[in-house]
Amino acid sequence: MQARIPKLLSIAGSDPSGGAGVQADLKTFSAFSCYGMAAVTALTAQNTRGVTAAFPVAPDIVAAQIEAVMSDIRPDAIKIGMVATPEIARAIAGALGEAPLNVVLDPVLVPTQGVSLALAGLETALSTTLLPLARLVTPNLHEASALTDTPLARTLDEMAAQGRLLTDAGARAVLVTGGDLAGEPLDVLADGAEIRVFHGRRVETRHTHGTGCALSSAIAAELAKGTGLIDAIAAAKVWLEGALAAAEALELGDGRGPPHHFFAMWS
Repeated sequence: MQARIPKLLSIAGSDPSGGAGVQADLKTFSAFSCYGMAAVTALTAQNTRGVTAAFPVAPDIVAAQIEAVMSDIRPDAIKIGMVATPEIARAIAGALGEAPLNVVLDPVLVPTQGVSLALAGLETALSTTLLPLARLVTPNLHEASALTDTPLARTLDEMAAQGRLLTDAGARAVLVTGGDLAGEPLDVLADGAEIRVFHGRRVETRHTHGTGCALSSAIAAELAKGTGLIDAIAAAKVWLEGALAAAEALELGDGRGPPHHFFAMWS
């Protein structure tokens, strides 16, 4: 008997170069043998060199996309990425209503290169509307700093403290990703009860565009399959390390290229 195929919905911005946003999420879902759907929150102009422009979609259109999917194809997990504006954040929350348990929120705020992907007030809107809906929130160091209004974390203890602040604000679990720290990459999970550290392997590569999108959507894919949160994070991290290690084979652009989402299929 053929196994049931998990279904996932990405709610995020569009990246025409395919390295981040809904394009990267859909690739990741496929790499994990899942069926992907997408509701676009913003159009961007970007490539491996950075983001040059961003154009938010009208909130009612964002909500209509989500409602169309939810009323017909109930997803097993939802990944939320670039939200862009406070109004879109509220529209997403309203459209989701009583959302499924497996919502992964990747709070995209500022790209490594280029123009901002968030309007003023988005941090507050995320905290009050979407953060309580999420099973897991996956901020990087800069996003965790912005969401908690605290200085950029430099140590594990500071990352853990920011994770606790976000769980105190209503998040069920927070994975603060520390890939920008020097040395071995470390991620810190706070779930309100304990702190857990995930150790990783540093992959020396320029191809790091969209790694946050890839990690959060990989976790969502594992959750959609019924994997527990700890194992889902661990599996996603192992996959991402492989995707980063194989990224040079894509030969994409002369800036920060994306991971090789399909490395396991093409090796």
